[in-house]
Amino acid sequence: MTAAISDNGGWCWFQDERALVDATTGTLLVGAVASRGGAGGDRRGGDVDLHVVDLDRLGEAGAATTVTLHPGLESDDHDNPALWRRADGRWLTVFSRHKSDDLTRWRISEGEDPTVWGPEQSFDWRTLFETPEQAEALGGGRGVTYQNLHQLDGVLHCFVRAINDDPCYLVSHDDGGTWQFGGRLLTREKVGYVNGYARYASGARFGTDDRIDLIITEHHPRDYATSIWHGYLAGGRLHRADGTAVGELGRGLTDPTLRAEDLTPVLGNGSAAGGATLTHAWTTDLRRFADGTLVALMTARADDTAGTSTARHAWDAPTHEVDPIDHRFVRAVLRPGSGRWEVAELAEAGPQLFPHEEDYTGLATIDPDDPHALWISTVVDPRTGATLAHHEIFHGVTRDAGASWTWTPVTEDSTADNMRPIAVPGDPSRSVLVWYRGSLNTSQDYDAEVVVQVRPR
Repeated sequence: MTAAISDNGGWCWFQDERALVDATTGTLLVGAVASRGGAGGDRRGGDVDLHVVDLDRLGEAGAATTVTLHPGLESDDHDNPALWRRADGRWLTVFSRHKSDDLTRWRISEGEDPTVWGPEQSFDWRTLFETPEQAEALGGGRGVTYQNLHQLDGVLHCFVRAINDDPCYLVSHDDGGTWQFGGRLLTREKVGYVNGYARYASGARFGTDDRIDLIITEHHPRDYATSIWHGYLAGGRLHRADGTAVGELGRGLTDPTLRAEDLTPVLGNGSAAGGATLTHAWTTDLRRFADGTLVALMTARADDTAGTSTARHAWDAPTHEVDPIDHRFVRAVLRPGSGRWEVAELAEAGPQLFPHEEDYTGLATIDPDDPHALWISTVVDPRTGATLAHHEIFHGVTRDAGASWTWTPVTEDSTADNMRPIAVPGDPSRSVLVWYRGSLNTSQDYDAEVVVQVRPR
């Protein structure tokens, strides 16, 4: 069954979980941000929404309810909320603006009903500094972006791009009721826009919370010839893939901090794959499975000639526009006990979505209950290589450890683009896929509806 649940919504891909299923009640929660360029955008633009869906009634009138967590926060898909199911059955949602203030905001449901929420609270990252001069010297006051919720040794962590635009984190010892600064995870000198783009994964769904894995770039791929690196948090330390500890966690604002290059390489800039040279890699998705297997999805430019420039033009300046760039999806697997990632090109992603963002693609998502399955959004049919009129979504399955793939179309002959799919965790008995369908002009201006597909496994 496939149905639209909202006529205005979108999301970025650096927050998790962006959607969750309560298997007991058959309820889907999907976070989204309404755009000023979408339906009713003059009154809904910037609403941080939570769509609550009765999956057993999908497609029926009244099956979906929209709760606005924060009206008019900002018309920007980077403001999408992250979700967490607390031990007491209540829901937690955490969100922020896109570098335009320094607040991490959160709300907790009143009881287990995800349509009724308590008041908004916030953590102000500016309170970490004693003076404005210290904040400026250490890279504070530049705004925060992205929230990712994961548990480690019974402590809830919220990873945020914050001080100096580095990956930092808050910790909560009461399952999201209150938050304190936990530390700066990595840092480096600024190049261009911001520092590393991270995706995180943990095993809490499988009853383990002994480690949190991450993959990360050095900077934004439009500003730097990025590679992707991997490490994990466990036992109070940050480790490489082979288990080598490279530093302590809990680093303060003035403590020396590791760089991405201190971790394990996953996809190096200049790697060869599929007969092409891959550069400007970007993190897309990361999942950890019950046996400890890690699967990562990434994108990269193939045989790129555009290069990088930190002298950014205005987004609408014609002098900034570049020719279409060939992008590829890349899949990597880290098997239990191994310290080396197995990396292979997966499929063609097609050119950038719009000229002023050289590395935006339709994206891909890993099946949270099957390491051998995934979905991609692309304008190049992975079965034939034919160019499609719009981004379509394909389901891919491998039975030979990624050597070959069987592709099945989820959408076909569409009249609009289908982008940024999310394979939703929570109910292993059925496959729940969410994406948005429409047009994307910028991260602040889009006209798209939120679509859900549910299938039994």
